[in-house]
Amino acid sequence: MGPPDHQLATKRVYVAVIGAGGVGRCFLSQLQGLSSRLSNSTPPTHLSLILLSRSSSILYSEDFRGLPIASWEADLAASKQAHLPLPDIIDFLAAAPGKVVLVDNTSSQDVADEYPLFLQRGISVVTPNKKAFSGSYELWQDVFGAAGTRGGGLVFHESTVGAGLPVISTLTELLLTGDEVRRIEGVFSGTMSFLFNSFMPVGGGGGTFSAEVKKAKELGYTEPDPRDDLNGLDVARKLTILARLCGLPVSSPTSFPVQSLIPAALASVGSGEEFLEKLGEHDADMDALKREAAAEGKVVRFVGSIDVARQDVRVGLEKFDATHPIAALKGSDNIISFHTRRYGANPLIVQGSGAGGEVTAMGVTGDLLRVLQSVK
Repeated sequence: MGPPDHQLATKRVYVAVIGAGGVGRCFLSQLQGLSSRLSNSTPPTHLSLILLSRSSSILYSEDFRGLPIASWEADLAASKQAHLPLPDIIDFLAAAPGKVVLVDNTSSQDVADEYPLFLQRGISVVTPNKKAFSGSYELWQDVFGAAGTRGGGLVFHESTVGAGLPVISTLTELLLTGDEVRRIEGVFSGTMSFLFNSFMPVGGGGGTFSAEVKKAKELGYTEPDPRDDLNGLDVARKLTILARLCGLPVSSPTSFPVQSLIPAALASVGSGEEFLEKLGEHDADMDALKREAAAEGKVVRFVGSIDVARQDVRVGLEKFDATHPIAALKGSDNIISFHTRRYGANPLIVQGSGAGGEVTAMGVTGDLLRVLQSVK
């Protein structure tokens, strides 16, 4: 028998949130529900929100008693507290009377650059921000070096690759349990998934490439300037993260072949609107590729792949048989296949929505739970 309920230790963990936009807003909603559930669990864990910051305002609990999560938006808008620079935020959080978790919902390089200092001060970090994990290899080493020191904080970043999909956690478990990961391949972009599933659906059909790009933008699947999706760099950043987790010292997302789908003549046009207006003038190449694939009984998809043994990482267009799982994707789903020694000829597949505020926030909330399960 275990100890009586009254003898079970109550845990209190302090939470700081930077970034209250799309993902941040969804996370704070999920945090409210999580806080309620955990406070009623056995033994209870109490989450205290002690700092909330966005670019224009900040709200923090100077006595660490916590801020009401339910009214965060109105309270933050009404806050008159002076904004704190990042070093002061680190000092404030390090003074909390218990374990602290920083949730960085931004895409800020400045915040990412400070992760090693947060971690060195015992502050754990969970984030969907790719900057620290796909940028400078030196920063990557500093982050995980700080997290590995005695008394250092923990770091989790599931949402940097698959939003709420368990991509990083699956890869980590494969590696830590001694499997040999030989190859990773898949569709890592919801935008590119939707675009090519529409451009060349299994069975034929689909419009011109420019028409499908315009449709994807109208439906909200692309960035305001679609070139930010079509240049392939978002996928390259995700591949950089996974390759580094596999032990490959990838220096940057531009250190391996990344196929851009931006016609050279349009790379420097002034705006996204002008780009879309002129993209139709360059449909011939993509139409030819579509006909060529169809003649082979295949479809074209935009994929990323890592061959671990050959240390080969690449992003670009590939042809797939209509029966291949990558060809059969629907909508904007992502799919990631792990080819390993244990899984043999049939890879372990993770598939589902890989973008959107709610699912991305779910990945962040899941990482928060991992920290809570690890801290004493």
